[in-house]
Amino acid sequence: MVVSEYFSNLGNDHAQVVPLTVFVAVLCLCLIIGHLLEENRWVNESITAILTGCVAGAIILVLSKGKNSHILTFNEELFFIYLLPPIIFNAGFQVKKKQFFQNFLTIMLFGVVGVFISLIIITAGSWWLFPKLGFVGLTARDYLALGTIFSSTDTVCTLQVLHQNETPLLYSLVFGEGVVNDATTVVLFNTIQKLDVSRLDSRTILPVVGDFFYLFLTSTALGVVAGLVTAYVLKTLYFGRHSSIREIALMVLMAYFSYMLAELLQLSGILTVFFCGILMSHYAWHNVSESSRITTTHVFATMSFIAETLIFLYVGMDALDIEMWRMTKLSFGTSMGIYSTLILLILLGRAAFVFPLSTLSNYMNRKAERTPVITFKHQLIIWWAGLMRGAVSIALAFKQFTYFGVTSDPINATMITDTIIVVLFSTLVFGFLTKPLISYLLPHHETIKISHRESVPPKENLGVPLLSLEESVGTNMSRAKDSLSRLIERPVFTIHLYWRKFDDAYMRPIFGGPVSTPMDC
Repeated sequence: MVVSEYFSNLGNDHAQVVPLTVFVAVLCLCLIIGHLLEENRWVNESITAILTGCVAGAIILVLSKGKNSHILTFNEELFFIYLLPPIIFNAGFQVKKKQFFQNFLTIMLFGVVGVFISLIIITAGSWWLFPKLGFVGLTARDYLALGTIFSSTDTVCTLQVLHQNETPLLYSLVFGEGVVNDATTVVLFNTIQKLDVSRLDSRTILPVVGDFFYLFLTSTALGVVAGLVTAYVLKTLYFGRHSSIREIALMVLMAYFSYMLAELLQLSGILTVFFCGILMSHYAWHNVSESSRITTTHVFATMSFIAETLIFLYVGMDALDIEMWRMTKLSFGTSMGIYSTLILLILLGRAAFVFPLSTLSNYMNRKAERTPVITFKHQLIIWWAGLMRGAVSIALAFKQFTYFGVTSDPINATMITDTIIVVLFSTLVFGFLTKPLISYLLPHHETIKISHRESVPPKENLGVPLLSLEESVGTNMSRAKDSLSRLIERPVFTIHLYWRKFDDAYMRPIFGGPVSTPMDC
């Protein structure tokens, strides 16, 4: 009796502290379980966090006598402001820049054009099939938002199975598409919110596409500027003379400042902080002390890991939200029909662009002798990697169908539960099958051959400039013609080559970093 009164008074006196304490305790437990299952490559951190969240949610549901299953209420603003930035920044900071930019066109095809294709298929399919299943009440904007929500991928499961050194091309494509896909879906989702859905025609769609590319380019430019400013300040002032803490703090704060500034200017914070991370790792990281380099690498990775685990932990808890399930008011058959339809549309939407765009990419790179071909096995893995849905889908669904995590509309409640079920099913089922699928398609001896074939560096003379004032006009014209023909035959590699020349000659002396060599990654 005394113990129950103590906990009752504790809950009244610390209404916010108790839920946070319990949630942190569950998070710590999740990390321990993940460590114990590390050797089991069938189960990754995402699956561990979701299952731990489901168990924790079930325990809370029993203790609350069926009233509640989660400790904290989900807030999409909390997700976009505090949890997403460290995840995306770390992705940019850790990316292998050489592989990313050598495959940049293919990544953009998958991450931008692919999202548009998937959006069309999922939107049109749900608009046509949902009424046939007896589910009505969604507006045109809801269907467009639905297509965007389920076009967002989560490639964590596949990346944890792939090895970057064994399959550099495949890893680069899956990783790059995942980041660009997140940025594209969020930008597209925000663009749809401004769309006049009362009249959808070519005059309405073209401004949307223009607005999308404007946001894409300006957000990227802002991230580049933020990264360069940080690098220049660190190189000029040399914070490491007095304190390595200040230079680490400056990198963290400038990254977060770039994200918040982009959101304040109604741009894409995801793109901004991603390219800010790339520029910081390329320049700023070389301007700090050795201890700061080690610290920043681990700090950014740790922040990203905690944020990802926290999100999936909440998804597991929210799957048992009894109030949301009661509010849906749909029969079991109708609910299963909606879930199956969404999964089918995701499969079709993914296949509709992965295989055609892979063929297009191979055709574009047909004259580039050293550019690896995206084989059919690679295409299957890329298709499979994008079938899983994750945190961005959850956040966008809450943003579209709830008001600060709360809704009283049965239609909106249905869409929230549908999103949670699709995320759970895709992460658990597709996630469990990822390891055996990749092991079957890419045996270990085959990945070694692929690694050797893809890692052979092209022999190019980086010391020869595009044009030289010391050469004759005829020599310069001949060199320009050779460069132009190389650009036409191998556009991506040629642009990358001359960028490295420009980078070594002008950018690195100003912003920091060692001169690159043909073997640099």
